[in-house]
Amino acid sequence: MNNGWGHPHAMHKIGGNAPKVSLKEVPLRRILGMFRPYMGLLFFIVALALAGAVIGLLPPLVMKEMIDTAIPDKDIKMLVWLAVLLVALPVASGMLGVWQNYLNTKVAQGVMRDLRQGLFGNLQRQSIGFFTASRSGEVIQRVTDDVQAIQGVITNVVVSSIMQTVVLATSIGILFALDWRLALISVVVLPLSMLPVRKVATLRKKMRSETQKMRAQMSAQLGEVFGVSGAMLTRIFGREQSQEREFGALNKQVMDMELKLSLMGRWFLMFVGLLGPLGTAMIYLYGGYSVIQGTMTIGAIVAFAGYLGRLYQPFGTLLNLHVEVMTALGVFQRIFEYLDLKPDVIEREDAVSLPQAAGNISYEGVSYSYDGETEVLHGISFEAKPGEVVALVGPSGAGKTTLIGMIARLYDPTAGAVKLDGRDLRGIRIDSLRSQVAYVTQESFLFHATIRENLAFAKENATMEEMESACRKAFIHDFIVGLPQGYDTVVGERGHRLSGGERQRLSIARAILKDPVILLLDEETSHLDSESEAYVQAALQQLMKGRTTLVIAHRLSTILAADQILVIHDGRIAERGTHSELLERDGLYATLYDTQFQEASRDDARSQGDERRNPHPV
Repeated sequence: MNNGWGHPHAMHKIGGNAPKVSLKEVPLRRILGMFRPYMGLLFFIVALALAGAVIGLLPPLVMKEMIDTAIPDKDIKMLVWLAVLLVALPVASGMLGVWQNYLNTKVAQGVMRDLRQGLFGNLQRQSIGFFTASRSGEVIQRVTDDVQAIQGVITNVVVSSIMQTVVLATSIGILFALDWRLALISVVVLPLSMLPVRKVATLRKKMRSETQKMRAQMSAQLGEVFGVSGAMLTRIFGREQSQEREFGALNKQVMDMELKLSLMGRWFLMFVGLLGPLGTAMIYLYGGYSVIQGTMTIGAIVAFAGYLGRLYQPFGTLLNLHVEVMTALGVFQRIFEYLDLKPDVIEREDAVSLPQAAGNISYEGVSYSYDGETEVLHGISFEAKPGEVVALVGPSGAGKTTLIGMIARLYDPTAGAVKLDGRDLRGIRIDSLRSQVAYVTQESFLFHATIRENLAFAKENATMEEMESACRKAFIHDFIVGLPQGYDTVVGERGHRLSGGERQRLSIARAILKDPVILLLDEETSHLDSESEAYVQAALQQLMKGRTTLVIAHRLSTILAADQILVIHDGRIAERGTHSELLERDGLYATLYDTQFQEASRDDARSQGDERRNPHPV
């Protein structure tokens, strides 16, 4: 329930942060550019392909010699050697093919690894605004399924095209060497198969893009429904059957689109497949006539027919490869869209590392817009001196979370500046800045890992003694050592094996372990039992001690302990002062206070004024 002090989850417009890439902006040369780091291997693969192509040219010539020379001359020794060659040549070609396929796969997997790594790295550089605007399932889809969807193209686009071109060229050369008239008959049917290629490729490209979008929706739904929170919500509201129906509808759409994609252009492939029988029939018709006329030998016709397969098969493969590449451009568009995504928060080239900060924070005329048009923060100015606690209060959606997130450069102001010790944060290296900032979020997120690993996320090289010390300060150590596996206990997805209070204290311990100069705190609003609440409050007091703290406050104890309270309303500082000063004004703060606490609590607080309370665990 929104009590007026809630946490705003600002919705960002995707259009403002995810520029679309049109298909014409994904040229083939960019796809080929992905193979640049593997040029050495590619040259070797091409050499193997050439060797295999040369070996592949020999069997029809061997058959010609058997029919035209060995058998008519009754040369048994020659016949045996030629028969051995008919077996040995395919074996040699097969061994080269296995080697080539291994190297080909190695290159393809390397390119796919590079794509996934590039996507992951660029997504890591995006601001929080991108992730609040995106569904996690769709982001995962781009990095995994979309990259996997182009595996066939990546595997074939360079090596297969070169190899098939070599086979095609050598076969045409041999055919013309055997008989130029038969060669002309063989190649005259080839242009006919090229006519429908463009139309088929365009249709399949569009369908593939739509299919991947539908798959992304499915992944997003699965991520939400089978996350712990989603699964719990589904069961609480009894929506299992409706969720199953929704998934069934999506599942059927994906199936239907895959069927359409599979069938689309099959008539074209069937037509290409007819090239072989059509060409063979024409060769035997004309060649048979030539044999009858005595102008050609039977062996020459057999050899010529043997080469036809090497002519039509690679030609058909090249046509199909062109269709597949064009089809995959729809998927490449989705991949390059994320690869080309520009982060909102960019580190300047002249940014410097931050020495140990004193912790003086100042906001100077800070404004912010998610979409570049509508401002959600307007001209915010205030200062937090080293060691001070500044509490932010106000209705949900007022921009409090965005405001404090600017300290860690989760967002950058669209106007004005946020400064630390007088230095604009945009002139400080991001890693240097964030090393001195800890952010305890309202959600108290934990990874599906052990308690030790969750703590080490704050300080990778932390010793066990440091971890235990931090947990003692957060009043969680005794609980941890009481678990069967102690610090090696797995907390479950999002930490759901722990209670809300335990997750909060573990998050606080993680922040203590980091030992930051600046603390950003978004207090939990969910109800805790009195004992858990006391422990959490005591842990927070330990965490805030001696640190410059910006806190989105939901607890009376935090508000009373604040050196300064800022009331944020409609993106502006509506009121500022201490607790007692703001209550005396009887303005927005007093109204919000009344919605959170009983009138009696307000009267008590008036009399206490600015007295600081330090809760102690029960």
